[in-house]
Amino acid sequence: MSGGNRIISAGIALDAAGWRLDRALAAAIPALSRERLKALISSGAVIGPSGGVIRDPASKAQAGAYTVCIPAPAPAHNRPQDIPLDIVHEDEHLLIVDKPPGLVVHPAAGNAEGTLVNALLHHCAGRLSGIGGIARPGIVHRIDKDTSGLLVVAKTDRAHEGLAAQFARHDIHRLYLAIVAGVPNPPSGSVDAPLARSSADRKKMAIVEGARGKRAVTHYRLRQPLRESALVECRLETGRTHQVRVHMASLGHPLLGDPVYGRARPAHRDLLKSLGFHRQALHAAELGLVHPVSKENLSFKSPLPSDIQELFGALTV
Repeated sequence: MSGGNRIISAGIALDAAGWRLDRALAAAIPALSRERLKALISSGAVIGPSGGVIRDPASKAQAGAYTVCIPAPAPAHNRPQDIPLDIVHEDEHLLIVDKPPGLVVHPAAGNAEGTLVNALLHHCAGRLSGIGGIARPGIVHRIDKDTSGLLVVAKTDRAHEGLAAQFARHDIHRLYLAIVAGVPNPPSGSVDAPLARSSADRKKMAIVEGARGKRAVTHYRLRQPLRESALVECRLETGRTHQVRVHMASLGHPLLGDPVYGRARPAHRDLLKSLGFHRQALHAAELGLVHPVSKENLSFKSPLPSDIQELFGALTV
């Protein structure tokens, strides 16, 4: 374990002893996903407190210090592409992107090119954090393909680790604006409901009970009543996949245009069609964080994009 590899020391606390090792290490090292850690453990990149190499991700964690060896970033297999980016802020360590709807964040099955990662590889020319693996360089969090708005990207491993720790502590301010069916009553509240992949449809998330679900908390507030709908703000305490979409649908107020978790009301169906509005009406409008290196407080806002503004105008009472 040498060369250009990066060595991370992870302390497993007593309350995590007995957990699966991949789960315990994911809690201790928020910059690395559980899937990434599974692969690292299986490849022999993890040394336990007793000094031996551990290769079973399902082995029980022991309290103490583990050593994780992160291989030097391999050349990205994703192709740099000159895709225009709306960059709100950029410095040596990170950048803030205002993502348009329709842009996939990182390559996956069915979306090998034309993603944010392809655009970042071109813009940053090799200056992206490699800690997340070659498929997701620089990606600390993501937003859905058809959700627009603010996203932070790590250009250095130091920034990646610092940002991931802030996300794990729920210290990042994230506020979304959404147009939902109906008018929430009460006009403000919180949804604390765990999420996991739906057992009926693996492409969907669902509210689940028990250990399978990950805690998910959304705080919502009515901004403005509209015609059989409303503009609401949703502040994320956690950041699970499809969180706002599932939580608002669980209240009986699915997002307009959402093809997965909502069904358009008759009053909205023709309007959405006439406007050519074919996505969930969701926008990441505010992002606040502490710069992981300079420790400066950073705060950014993004106005509603033109398609949601047009929908909002058409629904205004």
